[in-house]
Amino acid sequence: MTLKQLLAFLAFTTAITGACAQPRFNPAEPPAHDPVCIQSDGTWYLFSTGFGVDIFTSKDQTNWQFSGHVFNKPPQWALDSVPGYHGHTWAPDISYHNGKFYLYYSCSSFGKNDSAIGVATNRTLNPESPDYKWEDHGCVVRSWGGRDNWNAIDPNLFVDTDGTAWLSFGSFWGGLKLVQLDSTLTRPAEPQVWYPLCVRPEGTAEDTSATDTAIKADPRGSAFNPGNGAVEAPFIIKHGDWYYLFASYDLCCRGPKSTYKVICGRASKVTGPYYDKEGVSLLEGGGTVVVEGTERYPGVGHCAVVGDKLYFHGYDKKIKYNAHLLVRSIDWSGGWPVVKL
Repeated sequence: MTLKQLLAFLAFTTAITGACAQPRFNPAEPPAHDPVCIQSDGTWYLFSTGFGVDIFTSKDQTNWQFSGHVFNKPPQWALDSVPGYHGHTWAPDISYHNGKFYLYYSCSSFGKNDSAIGVATNRTLNPESPDYKWEDHGCVVRSWGGRDNWNAIDPNLFVDTDGTAWLSFGSFWGGLKLVQLDSTLTRPAEPQVWYPLCVRPEGTAEDTSATDTAIKADPRGSAFNPGNGAVEAPFIIKHGDWYYLFASYDLCCRGPKSTYKVICGRASKVTGPYYDKEGVSLLEGGGTVVVEGTERYPGVGHCAVVGDKLYFHGYDKKIKYNAHLLVRSIDWSGGWPVVKL
């Protein structure tokens, strides 16, 4: 990490947490929230929530260094159209398709579904290349508080074997959604068809609106309340003959009270329906646990599947429950993914 990169990193992490003291940077466990990763030309590129979207790099998926941000300034379209968004950009997703890297990102504010998902592209991830330039294509999907019972955050791109591109997304409200994208991967395909992927019953996270002042019911009415069906962060892969939907259940971002965990279901087609190991539909609250919290990490979640690895974050008791990156191997031997924390 260069001095310039270190200063930039400290400035952004201080902006996120205010006066809270930051743990010393650990190359093996960088402070990455909502991580996603891809390899290009021998380097692993990790993207995570942060002002401008944080970037970390590694040669071995073990030792990481902070390497800057996707955006030097927040996308103007999002500042103009998303209330409460000021540049802290959530839950990126990275894919390579037809000669370009596609980075989807979320613009929102905590507990609100006045939200939007944008996309930026780049021909390379190497900042030393003359071709390195992020081109922002603006809004892909938008949700409006009081109008939509879903939330346009936490995007994940899945390109099926026939080349059809799908975007899954969602958090709380009416659960996770799926929509087909057009050939540009920047807009929903027409005519638009929206598929439900996962819904949690009300009451699965009862303290959501009862104790968290940031996400209590909006004074404008109950239509703005996220409810307490706690699900977010979809990630779809195909493994063997099955499509697997990973998601995060329960509560993130609560320090020792975090209850985040990763679950999954599987289906015979990408649009679902997805069922857990016991045959319960994810549209009815089902979900087979992939990895869950421990005494050290009370909450773990928001995952990405990268080859045979699961990337996710955990709230670490050893560093005052700050979040950092966790990378663990996936055991598929029983036909269902299992990860040991």
